[in-house]
Amino acid sequence: MTEEILFAFALTLFAGLATGIGSILAFFTSRTNTKFLSIALGFSAGVMIYVSMIEIFVKAKDSLVSAMGVQLGNWATVGGFFAGILLIALIDKFIPKQGNPHELKKVEDMNPPSKPAEDAALLKMGTFTALAIGIHNFPEGIATFTSAIQDPALGVAIAIAIAIHNVPEGIAVSVPVYFATGDKKKAFKLSFLSGLSEPIGALAAYLFLMPFLNDIMFGVIFAAVAGIMVFISLDELLPAAKKYDESHLAIYGLIAGMAVMAVSLLLFI
Repeated sequence: MTEEILFAFALTLFAGLATGIGSILAFFTSRTNTKFLSIALGFSAGVMIYVSMIEIFVKAKDSLVSAMGVQLGNWATVGGFFAGILLIALIDKFIPKQGNPHELKKVEDMNPPSKPAEDAALLKMGTFTALAIGIHNFPEGIATFTSAIQDPALGVAIAIAIAIHNVPEGIAVSVPVYFATGDKKKAFKLSFLSGLSEPIGALAAYLFLMPFLNDIMFGVIFAAVAGIMVFISLDELLPAAKKYDESHLAIYGLIAGMAVMAVSLLLFI
């Protein structure tokens, strides 16, 4: 069990620190590869939607039906699913607009000011963005951790999908901070720190949820995780993918993500 817990923590750390990868990309590339980002974000959404509805929701329902009976178990599953959607929607609602991590940013916006004097407004925006990502990634850390504890292969798929979606968030932190200060280290540090809330979410799940984990608790958490990931996919990943490239690349990526996830699940039957 200890190895499973350490593995789950490692996955959440990997997913969260992908914000730092976005920051590095912003420093070392001259232009944003918008087509690649569009496909990657669509792929991530496809993985999340497919695994949520085909695997996680079903496992949640099986657990709750087993513990509560058919009627109550099904109602509890649906309730948990929409509770997860409500939770992530409320987090999005209360994130300040100027700090919303899903505002589109490109590497081309990375040019530092001609005068290295700090721009307080831009620095504030970058800091707000880092804070917003931190708040937003907390439940994603819980989702990755609980999934990995239940099914390591499922946890890997979710961690990769979340890591892909965290890369442009790293760019969203780095661009305004670097533009304001001309300081790459400061921009990278804020981007890096914003991703740490993912393993902090995992730690919270371990400390406060694991001691009470039974069939009912597990089923409700898993149903909520499914809701959280479906909301993230529909509200954030797909719109961002479409903004990066307005052609059909995002949908091709979505279908590819679903297909890869479907095949990988079949291989583990």
